[in-house]
Amino acid sequence: MPVDFHEVLFPLDVALRGSGGPVRLTEIVTLASGREHRNSRWADSRRRYDAGFGVRSLDALHAVLAFFEERRGRLHGFRYRDRVDWRSGPPSRAPTPTDQPLGLGDGARTAFPLAKTYGGGASAYRRAIAKPVAGSVRVAVAGREIAAFACDPATGLLTLATAPAPGAAVTAGFAFDVPVRFDTDDLTVNLEAFTAGEIPRIPLVEIVP
Repeated sequence: MPVDFHEVLFPLDVALRGSGGPVRLTEIVTLASGREHRNSRWADSRRRYDAGFGVRSLDALHAVLAFFEERRGRLHGFRYRDRVDWRSGPPSRAPTPTDQPLGLGDGARTAFPLAKTYGGGASAYRRAIAKPVAGSVRVAVAGREIAAFACDPATGLLTLATAPAPGAAVTAGFAFDVPVRFDTDDLTVNLEAFTAGEIPRIPLVEIVP
């Protein structure tokens, strides 16, 4: 992650009511026959959010404005908690050390980047996790939980104290945030409209590592 990233969390009370999710870019060409050729322009999805739905009071709006100014608009990235997808398993269940497969031991390798897999078939999607929540990571080797490891909360790189035996499955469970930035340098709020119930637009976009 670039140096212009601040390891701070967007106001959680606002994020709880935000909207958004994964976005993909698919190019579709329709032939004269009516058949389609579809091509994915992005290898990975990119998440977009609108935090404006979470702003319900002037105090919350003031907190977001202060956060925006401290990040200098789009200049600095930050952490955002997506309450639909913020754990290695379902959001209602605490992480377990066998939630996500990270790789197999070879007797020498000790570093395993965190990842989350969506789906279970041949088309399953593997997403790199770069911003785990500090203290939330649990790890197992060959199904047995271990404690001798370190995980960098700024990169998601898991380092085991001892290299797993060849063929031993390394798994992990964790909570995580999404690295994002503001997707605007112009945060305009009509106070009269806001007090009348209009929701301000506060766009955020995921930063691709």
